[in-house]
Amino acid sequence: MAAKGLKGIAPVPSANDFLDIVLSKTQRKTPTEIHKNFKISRIRSFYMRKVKFCQDCFDEKLGAILTEFPILDNLHPFISSLMNVLYDKNHYKLALGQLNTARHLLDSVAKDYLRLLKFGDSLYRCKQLKKAALGRMATIMRRQKDPLAYLEQVRQHISRLPAIDPNTRTLLICGYPNVGKSSFMNKVTRAEVDVQPYAFTTKSLFVGHLDYKYLRWQVIDTPGVLDHPLEDMNTIEMQSITALAHLRACILYFMDLSEQCGYSVEAQCKLFHSIKPLFANKPVILVINKIDVTRPSDLSPENQALLAEITSKEDVTVQEISCYSEEGVMGARNTACEALLAHRVEAKLKGSKVKGIVNRIHVAMPKARDDVVREPFIPEIVKQRMAAGKKAYDPDDPNRPKLERDIEAEHGGPGIYSFNFKKTYTLENEEWKQDVVPEIWQGKNIADFIDPDIAEKLEALEREEEKLVAEGFYDSDDSFIDSEYEGDMAEEDVNRGKKKISSMKRVKSNHPTLPRVKAPRSLSNLSQALTKAGYDPSKIEERAILLAKAAGAKRKRDEDEDEGGMEVDEEDEEDWEDDGEMEVDEDTPRKKLRTEKGSRVVAVDRRARTDRSLAGLGGPEDIVKVRKMYAMQAKRFRRTGKKNEADTHIPDLKPKHLFSGKRGFKADRR
Repeated sequence: MAAKGLKGIAPVPSANDFLDIVLSKTQRKTPTEIHKNFKISRIRSFYMRKVKFCQDCFDEKLGAILTEFPILDNLHPFISSLMNVLYDKNHYKLALGQLNTARHLLDSVAKDYLRLLKFGDSLYRCKQLKKAALGRMATIMRRQKDPLAYLEQVRQHISRLPAIDPNTRTLLICGYPNVGKSSFMNKVTRAEVDVQPYAFTTKSLFVGHLDYKYLRWQVIDTPGVLDHPLEDMNTIEMQSITALAHLRACILYFMDLSEQCGYSVEAQCKLFHSIKPLFANKPVILVINKIDVTRPSDLSPENQALLAEITSKEDVTVQEISCYSEEGVMGARNTACEALLAHRVEAKLKGSKVKGIVNRIHVAMPKARDDVVREPFIPEIVKQRMAAGKKAYDPDDPNRPKLERDIEAEHGGPGIYSFNFKKTYTLENEEWKQDVVPEIWQGKNIADFIDPDIAEKLEALEREEEKLVAEGFYDSDDSFIDSEYEGDMAEEDVNRGKKKISSMKRVKSNHPTLPRVKAPRSLSNLSQALTKAGYDPSKIEERAILLAKAAGAKRKRDEDEDEGGMEVDEEDEEDWEDDGEMEVDEDTPRKKLRTEKGSRVVAVDRRARTDRSLAGLGGPEDIVKVRKMYAMQAKRFRRTGKKNEADTHIPDLKPKHLFSGKRGFKADRR
């Protein structure tokens, strides 16, 4: 959890506000009317609901506070140590612990009184138990006045802390007070830190940001540190020590050799040696500020010796700057950024994660294929112009080489001029460049002779084809085709061919369609085509003969009906009635029948021959059992006022204008 995540904590109400919020919500969100003539179970549930709702509100509010405030052990070491310095870790944990204990006490009080309310024997007793429960809860919350006030102060201070990312590229500025740390930060970043000519102007950490090599860097300005033990340091100084101890950053230690800050060079050197253990495994830049007043060469021999003791070490880089004249400021910034980048890369190479990445990286090094030296080609006219000190191409020079762009402009510009690619051909004779290459020459395709090995490849293909033919690769094996499906396969092929032809007819083309004579459609032509394709047409012939016979019989029946109606045998004649209608049994074909006089006959009964509701049942016992089950189920639906299981209608039993709760002074419920 970064520091910027701490800014989302909700305000913590005071103890009195806490009670007002919870008790008013309990009154608003629960029923408010009860009568002594109600059933005792209804009275009990009425007051139990109030106690339970109040407990849930307390639990929800306290749980939100305990969840939003961070646990110090789960934070980054820098954030955790900074909060310990600012707010005292023991006080912080104690305040959260007291709220957690109050939360459990509230739950136990509500649980005890709910158990008592279950045995309340009257309205008065239940009401007194409810008052006692809410009163004890209110007493517990009033005792949390100090923890709630402390946490609210912590929340307000956390929201004002700068958003420091402990894992990004960081430049950390430290040193004695009033040596120019804030002035340097204002020069290299967009921050606006207050700068005054007295010590401890900066009392907390300030963060600024800069861009270097397309990367975002954060610069942290720390309060000044004095040279005394950690036990004697105050909260302002301990913020700087915490940042130095926990942030992996580039350290910029500022020194003022002019001693205008109020501290001697000797004291500043002693402070460097005192906090040097905090610089371990970090790049260190010694920044000598205010060189417009005093430079290192202007120091006394004793002070120069003290300064040399620091600069003689390999891990310390010296930068001389002046924030007043801005001399060397950007150089110091660039040096610090480069040092931190190199240090981060070196640290990553020493880690174990880099092995898996390095093993996947392959750097290809080109190798020379021969010993020929291939120098860059520069036209002679360009060499002459460069030797004369002129540009390689000057559009205003009349003697410049003519480019293809100039030729295009002379011949109409883009879209009109067409570039001639043939003029760049390299041929034995320059006159051959504009020759048109024919596609066919002496009856042969020119493209076939582009490949000089085409004849050899063709012979190899022919030999391979002869070998496949000899091995029987193309022989058809009819044994794999089942005889039962031969006719069906032939029909499918014929139908597929018809579909293809019909789809081809729909394609629009820009050439006229030639008329063609339709071939007669006959069974013999179909049999010949299938036999030629390798299929047996016997099944199709048999099927065609059967269809022809059926069609002939149907045609004969239609002719007989047209001549004199329908022939009826003696048994059917007995079924004629006086009104000219005839009863037709189930086996009679379902078609329109006519009498001898030509009148219509009643249509055939189309009702189902079997009762589908009894399908799947074994015998009469099963039918009786199923009907009993249906009756029981119908009784259940009638009891709930529904027709069947598909009836999902929900009647509006509680109209809003009658059941919308308490109404105030206005008559309108809204």
